[in-house]
Amino acid sequence: MDNTLQQELANVREEIDALDARLLDILNQRACCAQKVGAIKARHGAAGHSYRPEREAQVLRRLQALNAGPLPDESVTLLFREVMSACLSLEKPLSVAFLGPAGTFSEAAAVKHFGHAACLLSCASIDDVFREVESGHAEYAVAPLENSTEGAVGRTLDLLLQTSLHICGEVVVRIHQNLLSRAPELRAVKKVYAHAQSLAQCHEWLNRNLPEAERVRVASNALAAQQAAEEDETVAAIAGVAAGERYALATLAASIEDEPNNTTRFAVLGRHDAGISGRDKTSLILSSRNRPGALFELLKPVAAAGVSMCRLESRPARQGLWEYVYYMDVEGHRLDAGVAAALKSLQEEAAYLKVLGSYPVAVY
Repeated sequence: MDNTLQQELANVREEIDALDARLLDILNQRACCAQKVGAIKARHGAAGHSYRPEREAQVLRRLQALNAGPLPDESVTLLFREVMSACLSLEKPLSVAFLGPAGTFSEAAAVKHFGHAACLLSCASIDDVFREVESGHAEYAVAPLENSTEGAVGRTLDLLLQTSLHICGEVVVRIHQNLLSRAPELRAVKKVYAHAQSLAQCHEWLNRNLPEAERVRVASNALAAQQAAEEDETVAAIAGVAAGERYALATLAASIEDEPNNTTRFAVLGRHDAGISGRDKTSLILSSRNRPGALFELLKPVAAAGVSMCRLESRPARQGLWEYVYYMDVEGHRLDAGVAAALKSLQEEAAYLKVLGSYPVAVY
């Protein structure tokens, strides 16, 4: 019986070894093709940006459509993002700024979108994330935009109003919050460090399980984990798995977020636009004139052009008391006929209009 088992396993493993060799050969062939693309662009004076978000989105969607399993689409997307990341790095690794320190969900978003071959630059604040790209120290930035339960990230919205950068992509990350500590058990915890949004996302769990523990806001969850690792065993942090691994903290409780579908959307920022991918969004900032029905007049051109609006929220303009700007996402690319018509009408109607960018809808 044992001999039969060993022989059957040996046969399958031999098949796997042969497939691995074929995969390696095909991957290197693909890498050579990527190098040819770079050489053709350089020869025609069009080297420009090696990273084209619209092309990447098209490739991933086509592969998902071809996928017959058993690998799920999410796994296929993850694998091929890493392949594209490695191929791009043969020319030059992309430099990507994110809100640090290492172990944040922002880092996870950057890796998810750009792969492990990218050169990731940790920043102390969202302001620094923008500044790294604006100054040319990084090619791209990944900044938290909104959370499904706690809403928009105000500082990111404020900086989008000021920056010259374009939104050229988006990343959606499922957020699992964990209570991390060196404490031997839950009841030993007297203080919890976390980012303000994470404290809000875990508010009810903390009320039930650690009602007496002090809650301390810090700049990021990775910083919370770092502080929990440096202090005594009465301290815990709310953070993701990566932060726990990086700072050698045990998980006292996993997935403590109050909402099971807790998700954060991140903006990918660069100094160039994204082309049409076939399934895109366009993000705008606009303000209305001070007259009755002004907001309705801003929304009317979008509806008249047959364009679907998928997000609208207001934010203080910071230029005058009780003055506001509106952040709007619509379906489609700015070069699509419907969106272009809506933008033309908005340009005439709005007191202020800024197109933040058109970009591919996130591929999961």
